[in-house]
Amino acid sequence: MARDGAQALEYLAGATARKARGEVAYPQVVLLDLKLPKVDGLEVLAKIRGEEATRLLPVVVLTSSREERDMVESYRLGANSYIRKPVDFNQFSDAIQNLGLYWLVLNEPPPELAS
Repeated sequence: MARDGAQALEYLAGATARKARGEVAYPQVVLLDLKLPKVDGLEVLAKIRGEEATRLLPVVVLTSSREERDMVESYRLGANSYIRKPVDFNQFSDAIQNLGLYWLVLNEPPPELAS
């Protein structure tokens, strides 16, 4: 888990080295908040989509933003899904559980990301 956008980008940039060591190179899905310190979520998303190695990585924007422009820009930049965080903790927990079920169990990742 990255604490800010810069840390998220550093983690993804280190994937080649991790893969060479036989470690898992990429996460199965990225849950991306738009309101990140240092580098905001939209910039992180643009960089993920701009790199050949990560362009197919599933990215779910999980944010409290109710701004239509944030949603439109997220999809324009290549988000796979846009979810508004529920305020209620139980609803948030349910949403995360459902996200995990779909993206980690049901979804079929691109072959080059599956290894």
